[in-house]
Amino acid sequence: MKRISLWFLSTVSVMVLLFGYHTSTSATMATSSPSSIVSSSTAGSASSGSGSGSGSGSSSGSGSSSTTTATGDVATTEWGPVQVQLTLKGSTITAVDVLQYPSGNPRDEEINAYALPILVQETTDAQNASIDMVSGATVTSTGYLQSLQSALDQAGV
Repeated sequence: MKRISLWFLSTVSVMVLLFGYHTSTSATMATSSPSSIVSSSTAGSASSGSGSGSGSGSSSGSGSSSTTTATGDVATTEWGPVQVQLTLKGSTITAVDVLQYPSGNPRDEEINAYALPILVQETTDAQNASIDMVSGATVTSTGYLQSLQSALDQAGV
């Protein structure tokens, strides 16, 4: 009788644990979007979502100290799109805004809230796309680097 009771309780425990586990790919959507995860030295806003298209650029001012904005292509990753926009003064990166990033569930938001500020800071420090990826955010880092390189190409840097 003890064996049967032990077997039954073990089976129930395993089933509860198995069906109670939530993966990062579960369909639960976040109820709020993270606040602005971006920008270095200028205020910007971050938005998430999907999209496609190519980057664009614009400039204002005159001479070598003109301010240029370059938007990289949307990098499609397995967790969602990533898109970067650069603000340059001459050939110096003054700000980086992440326009799109994966945010389909709370785990994505947690990862990106940690990883994106690191990627932005490394970009402004390095002044190019030769930056390290963030451990634990490999997919986002890869998409970020693709879109960053596209924005740098558009800016001619």
